[in-house]
Amino acid sequence: MSEPYLEGVEYLDVLTKTGKKTGVSKPRGDVHRDGDYHRAVHVWIFAESTQELLLQKRADCKDSWPGFWDISSAGHISAGDSSLITAQRELQEELGVTLPKDAFELIFVFLEECITNNGKFINNEYSDVYLVTTLDPIPREAFTLQGTEVSDVKYISFGEYRSCLAEADPTYVPYDVNKQYGLLFDIITKRYKENTEARSLVLQKQLRRYAPVSLTAELTGLTHADKEALVLLIKAAMIMDDIFYLQVWYSNPVLREWLKEHADVSQLDNLKWMYYLINKCPWSCLDENEAFLTTADSAVKLLPEATKPITGWKGVQYRAAFPMLKPSAANFYPPDMDKMEFELWTKSLNLNQQQDAMSFFTVIKRHNQVNWDSSLYNHIFDGTHLSAGSTCDLYSIPYSQEYNSFLTSASDLLHKAGDLVGSPSLKRLLHCKADAFLSNDYYDSDIAWMELDSKLDVTFGPYETYEDSLFGYKASFEAFIGVRDEKATAQLKLFGDNLQVLEQNLPMDDAYKSKDIIAAPIRVVQLLFNAGDVKGPQTIAFNLPNDERIVKDRGTAMVILKNVSEAKFKEILQPIADACIAKEQHELVDFESFFTHTICHECCHGIGPHTIILPDGRKSTVRLELQDLHSALEEAKADIVGLWALRFLIRKHLLPSNLEKSMYVSFLAGCFRSVRFGLEEAHGKGQALIFNWLLEKEAFVFHPDETFSVNLDKVDEAVESLSRAILTIQAKGEKEGASLLLQKYCTITQPLKVALQKLESIHVPVDIAPTFPVAKRLLE
Repeated sequence: MSEPYLEGVEYLDVLTKTGKKTGVSKPRGDVHRDGDYHRAVHVWIFAESTQELLLQKRADCKDSWPGFWDISSAGHISAGDSSLITAQRELQEELGVTLPKDAFELIFVFLEECITNNGKFINNEYSDVYLVTTLDPIPREAFTLQGTEVSDVKYISFGEYRSCLAEADPTYVPYDVNKQYGLLFDIITKRYKENTEARSLVLQKQLRRYAPVSLTAELTGLTHADKEALVLLIKAAMIMDDIFYLQVWYSNPVLREWLKEHADVSQLDNLKWMYYLINKCPWSCLDENEAFLTTADSAVKLLPEATKPITGWKGVQYRAAFPMLKPSAANFYPPDMDKMEFELWTKSLNLNQQQDAMSFFTVIKRHNQVNWDSSLYNHIFDGTHLSAGSTCDLYSIPYSQEYNSFLTSASDLLHKAGDLVGSPSLKRLLHCKADAFLSNDYYDSDIAWMELDSKLDVTFGPYETYEDSLFGYKASFEAFIGVRDEKATAQLKLFGDNLQVLEQNLPMDDAYKSKDIIAAPIRVVQLLFNAGDVKGPQTIAFNLPNDERIVKDRGTAMVILKNVSEAKFKEILQPIADACIAKEQHELVDFESFFTHTICHECCHGIGPHTIILPDGRKSTVRLELQDLHSALEEAKADIVGLWALRFLIRKHLLPSNLEKSMYVSFLAGCFRSVRFGLEEAHGKGQALIFNWLLEKEAFVFHPDETFSVNLDKVDEAVESLSRAILTIQAKGEKEGASLLLQKYCTITQPLKVALQKLESIHVPVDIAPTFPVAKRLLE
């Protein structure tokens, strides 16, 4: 335990050698005396126009490196403080520069281990290294230097500074540029020396992976009032887009506007904008979220009040930053919060507060950051950062409050649309959803969505949790608007009618089976418009709601997007089959099998473990126990149990027997399609797991001519064994078991690599990029 705190003494959190918090904090002097590992921040100010870094000269009274030139600004992270607030505070206190959080780009974490002052000062320090990119240098006279810390500042070319460090110039604090700190210079060099033509070619190649597809639907059967309502619904869906951009990252909306405004400046700017529109963020979905833009491409913001005013100078112009690595916390949690901090905080809460913290519909914030932001332009920070060691800096805020301006507008549009439509169930849904946006209680609106029976099919709300890759708790907003395909919907009643039978026959211990599975209503829809969390690869179907209370009491409902399925089969699956499936099984790849498995996949989300009893008798859910691993394992479950369920229904003579061979071969072709989404994406992970398992069990065969086939003698057993493994892990809530399974099988094995390289070489699209001409026409 930490010792009692002494007034006026700075305490630091003590870390393990690997950088994890120990729960102990000590006075700063003791930490450096004992060589304890601790945390700090480094902030570099970089002027884009002159390619210079700002250096500060350390005050002569400093206990380390007095009088030496050093980082623009740096400081320890006090116990109980956060990294980003510390970076902002140090910059303000040392240099008199007050900047918002979107100016700070975390570029890497640097571990420094050194001993100075004749062994009296041991520095074992993990530093979060931030880059602040301004357009031009800040004038010398605009700075307000903190005399006890800084005696002077100067700008220096980053190349010249690197040389000074490499040559161990005695006037500079030493950093080894041949080791990790060289990253600073590598990042800047790569960012600003990149060849425009080469970059354009890369973006063109990335864009080619998406086949442009125009998705239409017949509006016959809709009344004039329905069509009027449809315009309002499309406008409300566009607001879901606005919220989603903000949920991905806090500087994402301003980046979006900047790229849109500059799209006509050059071919490269146009390519950036086109690829950004597909990904809805600066990270490429198909490249394991690798950044295809940098902060150097981002929006320029002007802050006249960031420093003291200087005559003739309009103020600091900076780039709104985003990190090179896509943040696992998205914009649902503070960017500098880690899992341990969240878990320590939730342990201190009562049950209701814990439920709020882990709710689908809350954002987690810091009191300190809000205090800082509110005082930003007054140049006053009231010093109310919490006492050292506190775990109370975090708090939860409901979506209805966080996104209030957006949700109020969307709510008005849905109420107006609800007043217009003729269908009683659609009317109820729209009014319920409009109310839910403002109450943050989605239960009634989810029930209304499940009971929807209308020609116009509408899905609005925060649902999928893929964006929250830290815990998988927080839901992203999305919207799907379509027209019901009555004929196809009627044909699919079979699946809903047999869900309980499938549950009772699942390949897992009977103790884990539910006795009261509710048949999922299935609706087949021709998609008219989508928005929000529909970036990158497009979904073929979705199974909602995610609320475990509703799933337990009422089951789920399912929407299948038939025109999306048809487009993917034609543009992607058919060419994949031509390239990768052995000749003798080629004809077994057909749309009916592909589409039927899609339906069965969605049905199978509704069976198997959801609410579970843990070995210690505690009641929980699979999602809560598996956290960030839940989405990938759940997608794998739905896929593999979907194959098992189809075989079961065929053997019961409820589906035609000619489907048995074609469903396996069509699924094999589909594996290559999904794995191309990347192993950062839940569906891609799930399919890699299944493919590699079935290959290991010799159910899939890789031939010398680099084609694949299904071993029909072994595939049933392999499908059943994997179904049992996944269902049992879920039923027991075994996060470790899930982790081991995913680690072993979620890899790009050599056969997968061969197939993926072949598909790339012949330019088979990875997915589709839909446009919606009907919606566009209606809005005009």
